[in-house]
Amino acid sequence: MADTKQGTTRRNFLKIAGTAVPGVVAVAAGSAAQSAPAEVDPSSQVMQDTEHTRAYLESTRF
Repeated sequence: MADTKQGTTRRNFLKIAGTAVPGVVAVAAGSAAQSAPAEVDPSSQVMQDTEHTRAYLESTRF
């Protein structure tokens, strides 16, 4: 019996998802490493992108 279904099957979807996710992570890591930290806004109440926060986040990676 031949598989006559047309379109994307669950198995094909999992194959695509398995290869696409590592590619997206590699692109995100590459772009984050190349950008410089933004200027600090002392009036802001949210966590800002500084060298200190980047060093902390880098130290928490596995």
